[in-house]
Amino acid sequence: MDNSMPILLVPGLVSSPRIYAPVLPALWRFGPVTIANHIRDDHMALIARRILAEAPPRFALAGHSMGGYIAFEVMRQAPERVAKLALLNTQARPDTPEATARRRTMMARAKSGEYRAVLDELFRGFVHPSRREDADLRRLIYDMGEDVGAEGFVRQQEAIISRPDSRPILAAIKCPTLVLSGDEDNTIPNALSVEMADNLHNAKLVILPNCGHLPQPEQPEATADALVEWLQG
Repeated sequence: MDNSMPILLVPGLVSSPRIYAPVLPALWRFGPVTIANHIRDDHMALIARRILAEAPPRFALAGHSMGGYIAFEVMRQAPERVAKLALLNTQARPDTPEATARRRTMMARAKSGEYRAVLDELFRGFVHPSRREDADLRRLIYDMGEDVGAEGFVRQQEAIISRPDSRPILAAIKCPTLVLSGDEDNTIPNALSVEMADNLHNAKLVILPNCGHLPQPEQPEATADALVEWLQG
């Protein structure tokens, strides 16, 4: 009997399937793996609706950063289809006015031809401070930025700005949930992961050492181990 579980992975802001490449070898033996396309719409509800229309009937769902915001919207629309949930370097809170203002500035710059410079600035907040001179990680951000494109980036930011507060739905999420973050995530502090784990019904919290906002390429073995345990549980 085939007991495999389809796995649906959702990337984050200005991220493409490349972000999950370091952990895919550990995941594929558990079931077919799909990486969602999240650059086509500019509202969380629309992104989630399209992903659900293309997804298997029931699946394990992992969302990284913006992908976590999308995962929460999937839980609003079709919680019965999610067997397991993983929230990687994300948060349940809505955007703050300060964050929205920063996003609007980045969007304007991306539209005016400064997209590469925006990627440079994001890179510094994405990686652990010790990795800011890591040429391979910087190249990954550039490559994913090209995958998403400036127009896709603007759509993503619009969706992030208008996302709802997901804290009220945490208590209603009953499926086994992994909450993972890095010890020095300077984009979404891990205190917000602790907050989610504390308010979820069935959550395991993992904080990876020497890790920033990109656990898949920064700490691939530890990230894969946490995801494998999540899938086996």
